[in-house]
Amino acid sequence: MQILLSVSYDGTNYAGWQRQSNALAVQEVLEIALSKVYGVDIVVRAASRTDAGVHALGQKVCFSIEKPHIPLDKLPVVINSFLPSDIAVKSAEVVSDDFNPRFNALYKTYSYTIYNSKTPNPLYSRYSTFIPQNLDFLAMQEAASAFIGKHDFAAFCAAHGSAKTSVREIYACSTKKKSNEIFTLLITGNGFLYNMVRIITGTVLFSGLKKIAPLDIPLIIASKDRKKAGKTMPPQGLVLEHVEYWTKY
Repeated sequence: MQILLSVSYDGTNYAGWQRQSNALAVQEVLEIALSKVYGVDIVVRAASRTDAGVHALGQKVCFSIEKPHIPLDKLPVVINSFLPSDIAVKSAEVVSDDFNPRFNALYKTYSYTIYNSKTPNPLYSRYSTFIPQNLDFLAMQEAASAFIGKHDFAAFCAAHGSAKTSVREIYACSTKKKSNEIFTLLITGNGFLYNMVRIITGTVLFSGLKKIAPLDIPLIIASKDRKKAGKTMPPQGLVLEHVEYWTKY
């Protein structure tokens, strides 16, 4: 039987999602907890390999178990009893044995939060990036909308990316002002390149700082030149919000 978990975590204290030999990752902690629950070694697969310091509200994780002895409605509570406070399982459901949480994804939604004020706020430091300069919100909105569509996003991929193609489709991209100090970029697509969301956010930010004109973004996309796009934003403002599937059965 294969079980799909919805998992949230604060990525501050972890070297990303994927298990590593020289640092603690979220995957390792979750696998240890599941192995304690079932008494056998458990290996999991995730929808997204989030980077060090990146958070998740709706990461999707699969694992297989031959003899599931815990009712699904009780499983999150049981698993959480073996997890630290910065990782939590929210739900569990049975999926088909051939289901893959990464390759069966219809789309993923990420958010990136900017704290825009003259002085930093320590309460937001783990979940946003502090920007003290004045930002042009209308320019940021216009810049964000320019990313919608199917494009070659080579200009928005960090070095060492391993994707076979840099073509992706963005279904929605918008900047929302949650308060006078908090800006959030929401972006939904069928997939993302290495650091793509953080570079898109950096480019939108540069529009807000009047370093890049929103009308120039289609030209930057067409150039496929990483040097013409904005900076790669720090990880702590990034959250994997949601992963959607056509069907899980």
